[in-house]
Amino acid sequence: MMFYSKFVLAFFLISAGIFHFVKPQFFMKIMPDYIPMHLQMVYISGLVEILCGTLLLFPETQKLGAYLSIALFIAVFPANIEMARKFYEIHHKYFWLTVLRLPLQIVLIWWAYQFRK
Repeated sequence: MMFYSKFVLAFFLISAGIFHFVKPQFFMKIMPDYIPMHLQMVYISGLVEILCGTLLLFPETQKLGAYLSIALFIAVFPANIEMARKFYEIHHKYFWLTVLRLPLQIVLIWWAYQFRK
């Protein structure tokens, strides 16, 4: 089961990374104000997501991909908090989804941690 799980996580990472290039404005809206060069950071984070997913696919690079994915999930957590904050401020009807997304980061970290061997 874990064998297939790795490919599912890799697919999610690569898909999310591609989405950074297809819809960068979505990600720019959730970037915390203190982070400079929003568009460039959206592209860099998208590239890193694609890299993480790709590294997970191969046994030789799986461990590096797992640790890099964990670092990525930690690094993007402030953007998830920012999105929840902004949705709360404007009374967005999907604010509750942004709150549910926050603990998902812990699940994603745990999931990537499974592939560090």
